[in-house]
Amino acid sequence: MVVDVRPYMIKVAFLAGGVGWLVSGDWLIGACLLVLGLGWMILQPDEGPPVIALAFSMQWVSVCVGLFYVALTDRPLDATIHSDYRTMVMIGLGCLLAMIAGLSVGHRLLRLIGPATGLRPANALAFKTLVASYAVGTLCVGAIQNAAWDYPGFAQGILALSYLRLGLLYLVFRRLVGRREWHFVAGLLGLEIVLGITGYYAGFREPLIMVALAFFEVFDHRNVRHWITVSALVAFMAVLGAAWIAVRVEYRARFNRDEQFTSNRWARIDLLKASIIDWAGQSQTAMLHDIDAFVERMWTIYYPALAVSRVPSVLPHTDGKLMTESLEYVFAPRLFFPDKPEIKSDSEMVRKYSGIWVAGQDQQTDIAFGYAAESYIDFGVPMMFVPMFIWWVFVGFAIGFILRVFRHRDLAVSVSTVIAWLSIYLFERSWAKTIGLTGTLLIYAGGLSLLLDRLWYEKSQHLYAMDSLEASEPSETPLQLWPDSK
Repeated sequence: MVVDVRPYMIKVAFLAGGVGWLVSGDWLIGACLLVLGLGWMILQPDEGPPVIALAFSMQWVSVCVGLFYVALTDRPLDATIHSDYRTMVMIGLGCLLAMIAGLSVGHRLLRLIGPATGLRPANALAFKTLVASYAVGTLCVGAIQNAAWDYPGFAQGILALSYLRLGLLYLVFRRLVGRREWHFVAGLLGLEIVLGITGYYAGFREPLIMVALAFFEVFDHRNVRHWITVSALVAFMAVLGAAWIAVRVEYRARFNRDEQFTSNRWARIDLLKASIIDWAGQSQTAMLHDIDAFVERMWTIYYPALAVSRVPSVLPHTDGKLMTESLEYVFAPRLFFPDKPEIKSDSEMVRKYSGIWVAGQDQQTDIAFGYAAESYIDFGVPMMFVPMFIWWVFVGFAIGFILRVFRHRDLAVSVSTVIAWLSIYLFERSWAKTIGLTGTLLIYAGGLSLLLDRLWYEKSQHLYAMDSLEASEPSETPLQLWPDSK
């Protein structure tokens, strides 16, 4: 018997908000906890892992984490010293509420189409085939990403297809977790972290998220060991993230200037190993400064907060100009408009609207500003939340539509999980990049996966029909068939 825990979660959400307010003495901390609880209550999946709730939580961290850090440590951050951070946190909470409402409405609109019909087999790929596909994808992804830029008109589509490797990784984790083969889970996760952290960017984050999502599918809130596992995974993510923020400057500098180092993964591993050991052995004062830097990197409200202070008192609202420019850029694909200019650096917008100089393209850096800040500059409060709500309605509908139209449940869950995570989790991403990435993933990654799903289904339909008939016999259940979506 499956128990619906959502009625209990609303009580927990309000209780957490109230306790947070009373303990901290800050009603804004209580509001943050309340919004987090509402997100996890409303954004629960009908099928698959709670990827939307987890991606929402990452945006919540970007809005709220600094409040909790300052309250717990009494250590000031740049945002608390130099900006009206509380106003920006309140605006950020409004963005999160618009997200919750939009995703929920989009999910409900899908029900107007009616229930899915036909056989819906659990797995398209046998486990050995799945592992082999993942291995091939891992070996080829670097070459695919490098080759993408040789074809500018198709570059974004090719890069979107490379994200399908994450879907295969998630499915491998999902099968291993389902079998309780934890030693293989740990080994594969370790391999992925090494591959990710020895790249140029923080490529270790996605494997950690994929394994967390796979574990959440078997998570039992009544099992203490499950809570310990989740807590340990979160702590490991935080420690690894803090270490990366501390060592990445030296690592990237070496990466940029030394071609031999760039082409030698073992040299990169040795440098990172030595740097992390040195970081772990530093003084407590230096460690606290590095943790401050990590929290400031996660709490992405500083530049938007400065912009809120300057608009409209110094600079006027743009009345939708930024959104119009973003839509014009997105709906002019480079395939048909080869002379389209490169997307503007977010650093230029930070300089103009936040009123401070930050590194930009000349320094090979792009300082994130984010869709929330752009919406505020365009429309102000409360109209800024309208385009957000409309966008999240679309995203909620699109993710649900993937789950509805795919036949094989493993493909449906993996594709929807990857697209949902990559489309939702970043608070500091601009509108042009948010809309462009989501659209590209839906068209290329979603379209190709749907084609493969249908081709494989047509090829194997007679086998599924036979297995369905045999599964109706009480003595045999050779193939797990998922029920139609409600």
